[in-house]
Amino acid sequence: MIKTFSEFSTNAILKVGNEQLLSKFSTSKPIGLYTFIWATTSSVNVVVDGVPLSLKANQILSLTAIQYFQFLEGEDVIVYQFNREFYCIKDHDKEVGCVGLLFFGNEHIPVISLDSSEQYKFNILHEVFLDELETTDTIQAEMLRMLMARFIIKTTRLLKADTSQVITFKGKNDTLRHFNLLVETHYKEAHNVSFYADKLNKSPKTLSNSFAKYGKSPLQIIHDRIVLEAKRQLLYTDKSSKEIAYDIGFDDASHLSRLFKKQTTLTPSEFKRNAKISL
Repeated sequence: MIKTFSEFSTNAILKVGNEQLLSKFSTSKPIGLYTFIWATTSSVNVVVDGVPLSLKANQILSLTAIQYFQFLEGEDVIVYQFNREFYCIKDHDKEVGCVGLLFFGNEHIPVISLDSSEQYKFNILHEVFLDELETTDTIQAEMLRMLMARFIIKTTRLLKADTSQVITFKGKNDTLRHFNLLVETHYKEAHNVSFYADKLNKSPKTLSNSFAKYGKSPLQIIHDRIVLEAKRQLLYTDKSSKEIAYDIGFDDASHLSRLFKKQTTLTPSEFKRNAKISL
């Protein structure tokens, strides 16, 4: 069972399914989507960043898009997957954003345990997710984003409250994780790879080599983050394209317009106009 929501105007994707959703992934490339893996009734065995991990029943594993993942075995698994355009396009508190505690903001791979009370609450939330995926109207996207925000807020609270949690392991993609954190912090002021390479005490060439297996260059990640912010402001604010360009750090609005069109095939104005039509 796999249910997929997609939004043409933003390229947002949300997938909700079971272990079938995980079977296509291997450790040869990153998983590519933010992912929650929820072992409901029995243990689930996976490999994350080359390290075997066994989830117990009623545990949830949180993964970022850059992690390498392989599903080994397990059943009755609930899986949520989404891209940045689905969740990160909205403003969130830093703790529950796309670099929050569950994702790049945590040094270790987060595993959240659910007691019987939380299992009941999460099961209800999952049923609402499934119901909403069947409700195709003009506010479906907003409702699904609200549900995902609720899921992330609840898991973040549990992670913060669980002081007894045993640290399972650290991810092996420290450079990728730190780079993404830096981009999230500085993308409005720094648009070149050399700035981030200097922060990481690496040469731009060495940094680029670190991304060879990821499938995206450091510059592509910077550009993706800039365009995502431009999309967010075009959709959710009344700012003009010129105001947005200045806010993201461009002295000349035409520079953002060229980058935006290269990434999306549309100018910012065309994107905003098409998004309004599709709503």
